[in-house]
Amino acid sequence: MNNNDMMEKEEIFSKVLRAGRRTYFFDVRSTKADDYYLTITESKKFTNDDGSFHYKKHKIYIYKEDFNEFKDILAEMTDYIINEKGDEVISDRHQKDFKKEYDTEETPSENGELHKSTESFTDIDFDDI
Repeated sequence: MNNNDMMEKEEIFSKVLRAGRRTYFFDVRSTKADDYYLTITESKKFTNDDGSFHYKKHKIYIYKEDFNEFKDILAEMTDYIINEKGDEVISDRHQKDFKKEYDTEETPSENGELHKSTESFTDIDFDDI
């Protein structure tokens, strides 16, 4: 077992936030000097074409000497967003029935093969060019 594997197992305190396809892991870990630091891991689930899935993970490390500034900036940024836009999610992508405007629909042609319709792909009128 290498040092990274051992470090990953030294979790002191953990919390999990599940948020749709994303999961956030907050882990207090111990350094070799027996001091604590925080890791925040974002894990996002992706589905492959064959129905199987995989995860992509991104991790940041926050050390005690940065806690106050990190906490202050995080609070300032989240407060700014809430004050400017409210706490309601306004992105169409978060709606269950969201469909991109440029999505194509597959329809069977006369010979039974699937044909991709591009009618909703664009609003360009070539007579205007």
